[in-house]
Amino acid sequence: MTRILLVEDDADIALSLRNKLEREGGYEVEVVGDGATGLARAAEQPPELVVLDVNLPGMDGFEVCRRLRKAPATAAVPVIMLTARIGEDDRVRGLDLGADDYITKPFSPKEALARVRAVLRRTERPAAEGETLVDVPLHLDLPQRQVRVDAREVALTRKEFDLLVELVRQRGRVLTRERLLETVWGYDFPGETRTVDVHVRRLRQKLGEPVDARLETVVGVGYRWRSAS
Repeated sequence: MTRILLVEDDADIALSLRNKLEREGGYEVEVVGDGATGLARAAEQPPELVVLDVNLPGMDGFEVCRRLRKAPATAAVPVIMLTARIGEDDRVRGLDLGADDYITKPFSPKEALARVRAVLRRTERPAAEGETLVDVPLHLDLPQRQVRVDAREVALTRKEFDLLVELVRQRGRVLTRERLLETVWGYDFPGETRTVDVHVRRLRQKLGEPVDARLETVVGVGYRWRSAS
């Protein structure tokens, strides 16, 4: 059974959402009321999805998300953030930290269930058995979600990995920020394309020279992966 960790300090919201996800979604839902406990539970038993409130007591949801992405055991776990904040900067901040979706309060449990299903569908698509992408010295092992540059293994977050896969698969083609936001993140909000730039910058830093130079910026349009061959 798919396990969801719900980190929410509002007991009424937590109960309503838990009932909806369990009764209609068929998911197993564990509820905790603060960020520190949520981090501990995710580390002990990584769930298939974290639904994370932003305004938590003590450690807020942004910091929880950052730490989830930093820890190897939870770096690939999808995160949906819940928030009463509606500003674009808050949404972009969550996406930049690696959140997969953003639900603004107040919301209906029906909407939340639909969002959960959509995120799980996007993140559960398996790679073809044994599929790899190679652009020497870059090697992408899709089933294992591993990246190597020559013999060096490169640690990427799930979104960084997905972004790199999309760019390498479409090598030679210019991909707009809007297209990348839609295909990698599942979003169609042009105002939030800044998160693509943030992830591209991180990819370049992690891949290092000379591979980073293959990820080209096409000014005013988007990005292109230039093959070595």
